[in-house]
Amino acid sequence: MRILVVGAAGQLGRALQVSLAQHDLVALTHDRLDITRLGDVQAALAAHAPDLVINAAAYNKVDAAETEPQTAYATNALGPRNLAVASARTGRTLMHVSTDYVFDGMSTRPYHEFDRPQPRSVYGASKLAGEEAVRTLNPRHYIVRTSWLYDTTGQNFPRTMCALASRPAVRVVSDQYGSPTYVPHLAEAIGRLIDSDAFGTFHLGGLGGTSWYALTCTLYGYLGIGTPVEPVATAEFPRPAERPRYSVLTTLQDPQILLPPWQEGLRAFAQGLHAGTA
Repeated sequence: MRILVVGAAGQLGRALQVSLAQHDLVALTHDRLDITRLGDVQAALAAHAPDLVINAAAYNKVDAAETEPQTAYATNALGPRNLAVASARTGRTLMHVSTDYVFDGMSTRPYHEFDRPQPRSVYGASKLAGEEAVRTLNPRHYIVRTSWLYDTTGQNFPRTMCALASRPAVRVVSDQYGSPTYVPHLAEAIGRLIDSDAFGTFHLGGLGGTSWYALTCTLYGYLGIGTPVEPVATAEFPRPAERPRYSVLTTLQDPQILLPPWQEGLRAFAQGLHAGTA
């Protein structure tokens, strides 16, 4: 299968280049393809003739989106719309990666694919607009919602917690819950999904759910870090954009495409850090 990966410089884009290496893969970074320009998207699809396009590009500056809505919507809504239009015209399949932020976080149980989205931030609203464009414009689509992405490279929460471990103590929010997702596990699941031809919406996140606080405690345990971790409320860290208080993801879809439990992803992350410093 010939696959075009858009947003190839990000955490997921890099991991997909590893997990999909058995395919005929074309990986384009933002400087090679700006998905906000329809003409450029059409030219890229004509030049590379992929069977499948995977959109891993996103504007994910959650707080900045509150004051830069046009920029957020350009990448997160207009970009997927352009990919959907261009891929549908030639009968190509499109996979679009979305987020748990499309939900309001008011649930008391994990969100499944048929729960009603109701974002509470510009970022979440822009990502939902991208989903809706893909669904409307290309029937041959996969939409993958995921959450709390991290890997051993790039900017992410576990790496930040490792950087803060030299402090006397680390204060971490304990009243936000989600599904931590190790990016290589997500990339592997996407590889299984694209072989299924089961078009539609899928939740792919680390199995189970936890808080940022419990995640940090578990991570420090795996790494043998003794720094005390202190639980604090969200209100003690005010941010411009509202975060979902509870956005644990579950799925009603094919059980063969489940990710491992989030603890396994975090353990693999810790092992990867040790291997990188060995």
